[in-house]
Amino acid sequence: MSMNVGSPDSGEDAVMSAINTTPLVDVMLVLLIIFLITIPVVTTSIKVSLPKERVEIRETKPENVIISVDAAGNIYWYDQRINNVEALIDKLKKVSHLKPQPEVQIRGDLTARYAGAGKILYACQRAGIVKVAFITEPPPLGG
Repeated sequence: MSMNVGSPDSGEDAVMSAINTTPLVDVMLVLLIIFLITIPVVTTSIKVSLPKERVEIRETKPENVIISVDAAGNIYWYDQRINNVEALIDKLKKVSHLKPQPEVQIRGDLTARYAGAGKILYACQRAGIVKVAFITEPPPLGG
């Protein structure tokens, strides 16, 4: 390490043209400490493969099964009301044996509780349905 003591022929009032880097190093060390503290918060240790979301337009095929849930939680097979989950499972088991297996599309009312859709998903699982989709409406244009 060296120290600038000045030249012997210059006076004490000479202007020193070297840059003082001590404040710069202090700021950089503070930033380094901040980054070291915040990086573990941003990253997580559990590696998961998250699904990629994309909007896709699906065509409704005539063989697809449409099950609806109204605001009161009533379940409908197309337009016919289903009284209990066991009746829905029986209907879905008949459909699950078709080749190719049709897709079950769930239409849920905006104000319906999740229990109605949960019953349909449970019935699909018990019946062995592979493809389940939710039907939604696109948002209005311009808003």
